[in-house]
Amino acid sequence: MSKRLLPSMTALQCFEAAARHMSFTRAAQELHLTQSAVSKQVAQLEDMLQHLLFHRVRRRLQLTPAGELYLAEVNKILTQVDMSSRYILSYGGETEVLRLATQPTFGVRWLIPNLKGFSRRHPSIHLDIRNELEPFDLVQAKADVAFFYGKGSWPGAVCIELFGEEVVTVCAPAILPAAALDSAADLTSLVLLQCASRPEAWHEWFEEQGINTEYSYHGPRFDTFSMCIRAARAGCGVALVPRFLIEDELAEGKLVIPWQHLKVSEGAHFIACSEPSLDIPKVRHLVDWILHKAGARSPFL
Repeated sequence: MSKRLLPSMTALQCFEAAARHMSFTRAAQELHLTQSAVSKQVAQLEDMLQHLLFHRVRRRLQLTPAGELYLAEVNKILTQVDMSSRYILSYGGETEVLRLATQPTFGVRWLIPNLKGFSRRHPSIHLDIRNELEPFDLVQAKADVAFFYGKGSWPGAVCIELFGEEVVTVCAPAILPAAALDSAADLTSLVLLQCASRPEAWHEWFEEQGINTEYSYHGPRFDTFSMCIRAARAGCGVALVPRFLIEDELAEGKLVIPWQHLKVSEGAHFIACSEPSLDIPKVRHLVDWILHKAGARSPFL
């Protein structure tokens, strides 16, 4: 294996400060080093990289093309180190991190509101929540707990159903025609907003009502339901979304249901974790909390 190029953190800090100030002297003052020490660190860095990072012109510094490229990378490294250090600094000795993975719209619209009070009840558990659009291997510990929509199957995981869903059509009131719609087929006169995660949704919605249309797959496609909902609110067209995600917009009149046909989705929403992790208190606390909020039956009782 070839030797790694691992410059010291001091060298990277000296280079970044010198590039920001375009001065070894001012960089030295900021870092509480001598001017010669900063200059020497940068020189050693240039020797390692086999590229000049600065032009020294009449006692002034100017980044070379290689220096500009390297500065962008060094800034990323220093920012990540700073974030990671602050991340650890924010925890007490008894704090446990619990990593949650969720689909974006579910996380924003259902999960986060229903986590209210969890940290107060379990102050030693720090939640680390991130979006995941693609499936991943829970056994490899990318997350301790995951939320997903589907048929309840996830390799190597225990999956517990939270609730099912019904999908409804929604749009901004302003885009509805003045005359009432005579049938669901009339919606094809409007733009049908498509969600990439449910490519068959419109086709199945029309088919359930005995309507065959060539337009069910037409329309702009969005990665998430959040984007579909935002597009519907902006008057871009009609979206087909799970009702539980848009209750607030319906109550406030920001969205309306243009055609009253509820379609029960074939899948459901689940919480999942690897089987061994169910014995870990922090995971069990979170699972119990979520099942209570969802009104779901616990399989552990």
